[in-house]
Amino acid sequence: MPDFIIATASTSDLPRTWLDAHDVPFIAYSYTVGDEVFEDDCREESREAVYAGMRQGDLLKTSMITEYAYVEFFKSLLETGKDIIFCDMSEKMSTSYQNSLNAADEVRKEFPDQQLYVMDTRCISGGLGTLVAHMVALKEQGASFDEVVAWGEKNKLKIAHRFTVDDLNYLKVGGRVSNASALIGTVLSIKPVLYVPDAGTLDVVKKARGRKAALKTILSGILNDLSKIDPTGTDIHILHADCKKDAEFIRDEVKKAYPQVGEITITSLGVVIGAHCGPGLLTVFYLCDGRNPE
Repeated sequence: MPDFIIATASTSDLPRTWLDAHDVPFIAYSYTVGDEVFEDDCREESREAVYAGMRQGDLLKTSMITEYAYVEFFKSLLETGKDIIFCDMSEKMSTSYQNSLNAADEVRKEFPDQQLYVMDTRCISGGLGTLVAHMVALKEQGASFDEVVAWGEKNKLKIAHRFTVDDLNYLKVGGRVSNASALIGTVLSIKPVLYVPDAGTLDVVKKARGRKAALKTILSGILNDLSKIDPTGTDIHILHADCKKDAEFIRDEVKKAYPQVGEITITSLGVVIGAHCGPGLLTVFYLCDGRNPE
């Protein structure tokens, strides 16, 4: 078995059960509800409780990870004597990424004989989780440190990220839409469909009229991507913020169109992305032949 560690952050939105089963350490982002501070522990029950609270009016704030926290995290891993591959969300989506680079530069001085590779994944949420899961699978199959890094760099821009949100007010608070746009969009039942392009940003690619239209737009994009590859065995990850029925609709329609696809998992979305987009956020991630928002 290759002797290195693949580590990630809680923003990979992988379930805690999976992270523990595959010995993938993670650094946790934090969030506040009122005056109380919590760590994003990646547990399904924590995520469900957060979205239930948001439905009742809880307002969440998230915090970046400090350089000091990254230093301590990297040190704890390197002290095992193993090399490290670390994958966090896209540089464009969090100032934490620069903190991780600064921390890595500092820690390498203390561990000059070990490798610490920090990847700009250009992924977020379950897209990051998809990347990490594939890299971990390669490691478990016997791939070397360099082989896993090379696969990640080659394939990170082949992970599709498709999103829709239910409440524009959360995007308004995050500065992604104006007050006027949020008001008009709410009145007209506009539901943005979002996508992560190669740059690793989160862009609005379509404004659908109503939830059903937004879900059908996401479904159309998935089926279009799958039509360009041999979808046999392709795993698809659906994450949702308290909208499981919508996730099941997407799953069932994809299975109907492509019964040969691999496992389609449905889990609750992680807290950090959910805090910025709100309950009703639905996301879909999978490996394809390249990112295409259409």
